[in-house]
Amino acid sequence: MSTRSIALANQKGGVGKTTTAVSLAACLAELGKRTLLVDLDPQANATSALGLEKLSGGSVYRSLLGGAELADSIRPSGYENLEIIPSEVDLAVAEVDVARTENYLQRLRQALMPIHDANRYEFLLVDCPPSLGILTMNGLAAVDRVLVPLQCEYFALEGLAVIMRVVQQIRESGASPGLELEGIVMTMFDGRTNLSQQVVNEVRGHFGEKVFKTVIPRTVRLGEAPSFGKPITVYDTHSQAATAYRALTAELLAQPWPVPVAPVAPAAPAGSAPENAPAGVESPAPAAGS
Repeated sequence: MSTRSIALANQKGGVGKTTTAVSLAACLAELGKRTLLVDLDPQANATSALGLEKLSGGSVYRSLLGGAELADSIRPSGYENLEIIPSEVDLAVAEVDVARTENYLQRLRQALMPIHDANRYEFLLVDCPPSLGILTMNGLAAVDRVLVPLQCEYFALEGLAVIMRVVQQIRESGASPGLELEGIVMTMFDGRTNLSQQVVNEVRGHFGEKVFKTVIPRTVRLGEAPSFGKPITVYDTHSQAATAYRALTAELLAQPWPVPVAPVAPAAPAGSAPENAPAGVESPAPAAGS
C-alpha cells in the first residue's frame, strides 16, 4: 500500500475547502480506505465538523517545533477507517514560532514522514488554513499533490492564479520538488444562475482535465452538517451534496497515482572511483511518498 498525500488549499476563505476535506475523508473511509485527516487550520473547523473537541496540546504544533512525535496526536474520528490529527486555537502562534526554525517550510513534512512511510494509511489529507502563511506553505510542502476547491464566482478565479503560483514556487524552491496539482473541484455551484456555469467553463478552458467533472452544489444541508458534528455523508446520506462528494471521490480514486521508483545507477567499471557530487550542492529532500 502506498500512501497518497493530498493538501486541500485555497487562500480564500468560504470556498468549501474544509467541507471538501471532511467530506472526501468520510467518503474514502466509507469505501474502506484507511484515511488520516490533518487539521492544519487554527480555526479547527475540520475538527468540529467531525464532532471532536479542540483539546490544548492535541494539534501538530509541538511536532512542528520538534517537541513531540506527530503520531501521538492521532485520534479516532468516531468513524471506521478515519482518524484525525485535530487542531486547536494555540496553533495560530505557529505562524511565528515555526518561521524562526531551520527548514521552516519543511517542518510538517519532517513530522509527517514517519506516518507517511509506515504506509498505515492509504490517504493522508491535509486541510490547510485559508491563507498563504507558514502553515499553508508547510501543508503544501508536506504532500505529493494539492487539491484546490474553487467557488463558482469570478473573484475565485483571481485566487486560483495566486495559489498556482505558490505551488510552482514551492516546487522550484526544492521544499517539495514533486508537488503537483491533483485537481480543481468547483464548489457552491448554483444551477439556477448563468454565472456558475460561466465560471466552470472558464476554469475548464484554462485547466482542462485538471478540473474534476463533478461539481459540488450549493445546499443548505452542507451548511447544517458541521453544526451536528457529522460529515454530509452521515448527516444526510442520500442528499444531493452527499451524492456529489461520493462521485468526486470516485473520480479521485480513478486518477492514476504514480509510484516513484528510484533510478538504478549504472555499475561503475571495475577499479574506477565513484564521481563526487559538485561542491556545495546538496541533494534535495525526498518528496513525501517517494
